[in-house]
Amino acid sequence: MDTVSLHTFTPDDAEWLIDQHAALYASDEGFDATFGTLVSGIVEAFIAHHDPGSERGWIAWQGARRVGSIFCVRHDDTSAKLRLFLITPEARGIGLGHRLLDTCMAFARDCGYARMQLWTHESHRAACALYAAHGWRLTASRPVRSFGVDLVEQSWEIDL
Repeated sequence: MDTVSLHTFTPDDAEWLIDQHAALYASDEGFDATFGTLVSGIVEAFIAHHDPGSERGWIAWQGARRVGSIFCVRHDDTSAKLRLFLITPEARGIGLGHRLLDTCMAFARDCGYARMQLWTHESHRAACALYAAHGWRLTASRPVRSFGVDLVEQSWEIDL
């Protein structure tokens, strides 16, 4: 297996990132096309407005293939949001999730953020276990209907 390397997100990664999120969440969770639309908006806003000194995205590459992503974006003066965390099925179970999460959190600390937050769904059990293992706290949970399915939406937070 090829070594996984992390590269800073560029606009050339946008189509892959949007397509992977839409396809994986459709197949794994049954999400409808509105999820891809949400991801597209997040990616487009990041490309148009992000501050490279305090916001960054990473794309994980295994050989010549992209296999994961994670983003740190500014929420306010003291906190950042973790966004667009994804690992393709073929790259799961090799520690990439830990590496991406550690990289993103270290960047946030280095930028001076005091805390991070994220939004996810209870059905993402592996990701939620990873967050908990890294010291994140579940701060809110509520049932919703989003992306064409019934979900339990969750908010998580960590003090850096």
